[in-house]
This record gives sequence, structure tokens and C-alpha cells, in this order.
Amino acid sequence: MESIPLLPLLVYVVLGGAYLVVIPALTFLYLQNRWYTARSIERVLMYFMVFLFFPGLLLLSPFLNFRPQPRQVD
Repeated sequence: MESIPLLPLLVYVVLGGAYLVVIPALTFLYLQNRWYTARSIERVLMYFMVFLFFPGLLLLSPFLNFRPQPRQVD
């Protein structure tokens, strides 16, 4: 029986984890912080990141809640 080379498997796991979990989580945080204050070029970058990492954003969306918090009325 041939042994499975571990280096290519490790590379696939790291790249897949980065594409599906790490970068979409960072994109969520970036969108949360800059959504209402972004300029036009920055907004194009946001839309591009959402398009590029859509599978990961879809995977993380049930677990993350970034809805605006209710305002305090005094």
C-alpha cells in the first residue's frame, strides 16, 4: 500500500481553511467596521471581497450576527 504524501494534503487543508474560514471571518469584521463610512473605491473592494469569498461567507453567516444594535433613547 502506498503512503499518502502528507505535504500536499496539508497544503490543501491550509488553503481550504483560509478560503472558507479565516479570510471570510476577516471580511465580516472589516464589513462590520467600515460599512457606513466607506468611500466608493473602498465599497468596490468590499463587494469584490464578498463575491470572491462568498462560499466562506455563506458558511459562516449562520454563526455570526452583526446586526446593528438598538439605539439608546434618553
